[in-house]
Amino acid sequence: LDPMPRCDFGTVRRVAGVVHEVLDELGIVGYPKTSGGSGLHVYVRIVPEWGHKDVRRAALAFAREVERRTPDDVTTTWWRKDRPDDKVFVDYNQNARDHTIASAWSIRGVPAGTVSTPIAWNEIADVEPADFTLASVPARFAKLGDLHAGIDDVHHRLDTLLEWADRDGAEVSDPDDDATS
Repeated sequence: LDPMPRCDFGTVRRVAGVVHEVLDELGIVGYPKTSGGSGLHVYVRIVPEWGHKDVRRAALAFAREVERRTPDDVTTTWWRKDRPDDKVFVDYNQNARDHTIASAWSIRGVPAGTVSTPIAWNEIADVEPADFTLASVPARFAKLGDLHAGIDDVHHRLDTLLEWADRDGAEVSDPDDDATS
């Protein structure tokens, strides 16, 4: 969940609630974390039977469902220059080929030393991403442990999301795709 420049974190919180709601409806367990910047990421383990394009189509269908439910707060517009600057971009592009992301527990290269930190869904209402720093996260980890420790316990299917993609005509284009993907 990537807030645009004039989008406050309260909007990110509201959208995260809808993300959680949609995941629950799908029977999917998502693992939220701060990005180490101004947004949130949600990890989901999937059964490893789909190719790159199907995973991206499923992610786009998910993003569009969140957008449908929160049109005043969310955009799925691909090009940054075309996105409203007061909305949250549900970034299905995180599933692009060879794309790197801030992994859980990674320290971001900013003066504040913020850390991409696993959080629980029930913390989102009060979380402030800037509070998770190199100085504060070790004590949090010592107290709570790894909130993503169970992420490998269950792998989820994408069937329903791919049905939504078919329903919506969700096709993804990626300038970096080649003819073999």
